[in-house]
Amino acid sequence: MFLTINQDNRAREHVALRSMFEARKRVFVDLLKWDLPVLADRFEVDHFDDPFATYLIVSDARGEHLASARLLPTTRPALLDGLFPHLVSGPVPNGAAIFEITRFCLSPGVGARQRRVARDTLLVGLVDHALAHGITTYTGVAELSWFRQVQDFGWRCRLLGERAIHDGRALVALAISIEADTLARLAEAGIGAPGTGVPAKAA
Repeated sequence: MFLTINQDNRAREHVALRSMFEARKRVFVDLLKWDLPVLADRFEVDHFDDPFATYLIVSDARGEHLASARLLPTTRPALLDGLFPHLVSGPVPNGAAIFEITRFCLSPGVGARQRRVARDTLLVGLVDHALAHGITTYTGVAELSWFRQVQDFGWRCRLLGERAIHDGRALVALAISIEADTLARLAEAGIGAPGTGVPAKAA
């Protein structure tokens, strides 16, 4: 199941949101040891989880989280301009057609195949969402190793500046261009999702 949750339907999607916040705590706090706020010792929630955030969530039949990403409008303060502007050479990209991807999260404890399907569904969903809402660019902050994986997804992805060390991690700022052929480029790289009409190339 693929869910898009924003301020219009957030109250009706509490099961998926709760499961997502729990997964974020397990991944980013317990596993990766990021210094992030935790609510009720269960949920990773920060001040960007406000009514302006949009969540794209892949869940199982029970509504439990499998994969998710948080989108922040760059017309408001976000992570890149607020905490990591030094990662960008020049002005931090912003505008109504630019959104920042944050908290890209895959649930731990599920099988490799299910994680791959959930990841591919989320990636295709990110592109579908952008094309449907006039988003031309996604920006973000990533560890260098993750940026290299993101590049391999097939879409046009570029660095916005030089890498920098933060809390012992090599971080970079990135921009992903969303274009009419982006879904086809993902499919060519072997990424697709059930029900999207975009086949994944056999490995």
